[in-house]
Amino acid sequence: MAVCARLCGVGPARGCRRRGAAREQRRGGGGDSEPDTDTDPEEAGGGGGASAEDDELTERIECARPAPHPAEVGPNGRAPMSLLELPPELLVQIFGSLPGTDLPSLARVCTTFRRILRTDTIWRRRCREEYGVCENLRKLEITGVSCRDVYAKRINPRVKSGRFMKILPDYEHMEYRDVYTCLLHRYRHILGLWQPDIGPYGGLLNVVVDGLFIIGWMYLPPHDPHVDDPMRFKPLFRIHLMERKSATVECMYGHKGPHNGHIQIVKKDEFSTKCNQTDHHRMSGGRQEEFRTWLREEWGRTLEDIFHEHMQELILMKFIYTSQYDNCLTYRRIYLPPSSPEDLIKPGLFKGTYGSHGLEIVMLSFHGRKAKGTKITGDPNIPAGQQTVEIDLAHPLQLPDIENLRDFSELSRIVLEVQEQVRREEQEEEQQRREDEDRFQQAATSPAAQPQGGEGAEGEETASGAKRAAQDKAPASQPFVLPMGVISRNEDYPRTCRVCFYGTGLIAGHGFTSPERTPGVFVLFDDDRFGFIWLELKSFSLYSRIKVSFQNAEAPSREAFDEMLKNIQSLAT
Repeated sequence: MAVCARLCGVGPARGCRRRGAAREQRRGGGGDSEPDTDTDPEEAGGGGGASAEDDELTERIECARPAPHPAEVGPNGRAPMSLLELPPELLVQIFGSLPGTDLPSLARVCTTFRRILRTDTIWRRRCREEYGVCENLRKLEITGVSCRDVYAKRINPRVKSGRFMKILPDYEHMEYRDVYTCLLHRYRHILGLWQPDIGPYGGLLNVVVDGLFIIGWMYLPPHDPHVDDPMRFKPLFRIHLMERKSATVECMYGHKGPHNGHIQIVKKDEFSTKCNQTDHHRMSGGRQEEFRTWLREEWGRTLEDIFHEHMQELILMKFIYTSQYDNCLTYRRIYLPPSSPEDLIKPGLFKGTYGSHGLEIVMLSFHGRKAKGTKITGDPNIPAGQQTVEIDLAHPLQLPDIENLRDFSELSRIVLEVQEQVRREEQEEEQQRREDEDRFQQAATSPAAQPQGGEGAEGEETASGAKRAAQDKAPASQPFVLPMGVISRNEDYPRTCRVCFYGTGLIAGHGFTSPERTPGVFVLFDDDRFGFIWLELKSFSLYSRIKVSFQNAEAPSREAFDEMLKNIQSLAT
């Protein structure tokens, strides 16, 4: 701010204050007053016709400016112009290019800056560049609110007649400065990807700026078993301005339209929502009608269409459990996995089949020699946050020909041989690690000894080399078919694959009891689909990429992503 003060020529230089005080004493007057920065400095320094006040203002401005270096003096014998000598239109352009968080400090420099910063064009530009707001406030009363989902943004359609009153945001008297300060900047910390705390089930929430609203969209997998269908989404809450300087939080749960809600930012990377009118969530037909409606939305069918008794129990259990969270939810931030040119495919979010539990969301990420699939949504057996599959990229599998591949025992023999090889390598690595620790302790007493490192980099190079070797050795695509006896929820799986790797899958009893990792086969079909054969379960899961451009979801660093994975797994445990 001091730099801006010097640039505009109104800085509180000590010399100026002393000379100003002396002049006040000679006049016999006192009192402090803010310099009239609205006066153009060039006019204030005019010819002999200038008044005594103009001479005084000129002296104050010139004293506030540092003496120009000789090299900075132009051919006309004067220093370059200050910011106050620029046209207001140019200042609007300059100020509009600054981050919105810097503008309040700039407004405290002088009255001219403060007056210019009242220009709504500056704040409209900040709303557009920082948050992507493109709507025109002055036209919303005429054209209405544009959005991708009318239900999410609809205004209560009551008309002004009799005891009813039209409820519309007061766009006519709003300014972009209100939108920026009271809506966008205030709630900026909740933008991004979040996982709701709904016990073992989890979820995926994306909070985005959508027009002049901030909306929390809950993303749901498609109906089982259509794994290649697009994701479904529904609004859980929205925030917008009903009037100037007053943001309104509304709950969108239920079928009676938006109603009063509340949002509290608990701590960094965590916030909670609360509904203040839970009666809007209830239906006139009671819990039975609510269950039937939920079943159609969640599964796309009725209970009579589901003949498997165990599946009916799982569905009813999920409805009872999740219904307890319809009035208050806590969310924790998650990030999309960072990518690297060495990755087998692009990491990201996938939807996969999990037997009677239906479709679930899994995050695929790469970690050197390993690739991990972490559940974003889960079930009572393997809850959200747990690592469902782990792929050993250093151990590719060579599948037998198509006829022998149909034989489950042949595939099982190949996988178990690799499992034994991996076990021996892990034992050797453990023994080597202990020997290295012993040498390190001995070397600690010998200054000349240099510790040896770089094992992590060597491991990553080994995994990268194994992936390249597997891809070079294997044909561009090879025939693939599931062995006889392996169950798949989706029979429409690809019949060719690129490469296969040894991996392990996490299985457990109800309530995540007796968890263990069992061997399996990771099958890469293409850039957007992969599968996993669970040998012990004789089951096959097909995964398809979620093709949604999530906003504000990139991890700030690799360390931040790893820490996030550790946190959600510890919470699930």
